[in-house]
Amino acid sequence: MRVFTAIPMADWRQAGPAARAAEDAGFDAVMTVELGHDVFTPLALAALATQRVELTPSIAVAFPRSPTVMASHAWDLQANSAGRFVLGLGSQVKGHNERRFGIEWTPPAPRLRDYIGALRALWRCWETGEKLDYHSKHYTLTLMTPAFAPAPTGLPMVPITIAAVGEAMLRVAGEAADGARLHPLCSRRYLEQVCLPRIAEGMARSGRAREHFDVHGGGFVVTGPDAEAVARAAARTRERIAFYASTRTYLPILALHGLEELGLKLHTMSVRGKWPEMAAEITDEVLHVFAACAPYSGLTAAIADRFGGAADAIDLNFPPDAPPDLQRELLADIHRIPHRFTGFAPNWPTP
Repeated sequence: MRVFTAIPMADWRQAGPAARAAEDAGFDAVMTVELGHDVFTPLALAALATQRVELTPSIAVAFPRSPTVMASHAWDLQANSAGRFVLGLGSQVKGHNERRFGIEWTPPAPRLRDYIGALRALWRCWETGEKLDYHSKHYTLTLMTPAFAPAPTGLPMVPITIAAVGEAMLRVAGEAADGARLHPLCSRRYLEQVCLPRIAEGMARSGRAREHFDVHGGGFVVTGPDAEAVARAAARTRERIAFYASTRTYLPILALHGLEELGLKLHTMSVRGKWPEMAAEITDEVLHVFAACAPYSGLTAAIADRFGGAADAIDLNFPPDAPPDLQRELLADIHRIPHRFTGFAPNWPTP
């Protein structure tokens, strides 16, 4: 199983050293998350400080950025990392698109499928000299003069993975993307009964091979050196579960476990601004639905039980005081957990 970890984003001076330390520890990828800071600049600094690890935003919000702007960011990161960049995309929810980014909302799954097609049309144009002539419901791209086209890289096309929660987006992931970034508010049951079957349906439409498709995440990992440290980390995870569960978009995940009333209660509390009180609603039972919790001594077994045979990659952020040798040992053990993904297809797919 592959293991990703986050790098600092607020202080760019920390990004390179943190990425290099993650590479030395044995992590497979370093990532950024689009919350309060730009997702691409820290990855650029990480690219210059490392030689092996994959570099990825998990995720970059797609629709506020034109496909051409996004394609350019990805192209330069791919070129300057010698082919180690993976573009993680997400649609975000309606409220954020309309009220935070100020853009029109349309059904996200078909729009993101068109967005992926536009990115690949741009990259084919730049790499092969193919005329830019992309037409879809949401995007039309027909102009690319030589002055605005970067030089070919000779590298594989940038892989695209997309954040997918609902059934329609999961199908789009299987059909059009190279991987799915599953939401942390995801249980093993939802992963097995909803995510994987819908992804498989999408793959059947396009003839994609499962070994070239990366199923990433689908839950939290909570760990530390001892039970007390795990409890402290679990308290922070309860806050995140409560935050996500208060969003009505994720009610189908809660419903699979009979937790609809909890989701509605948390939503009401969020509307009333009772954020500090919401974590107390997440019982131990609910915590363990969405998280693998164990001290270092039991971490590999907990991850194997929670994700093994279903996901190909997980996120793991060690506490700052975790010794490098211990990190290397644990990561080597986690890498032995079987998974189906063997690598992204190196070809340049046609439309």
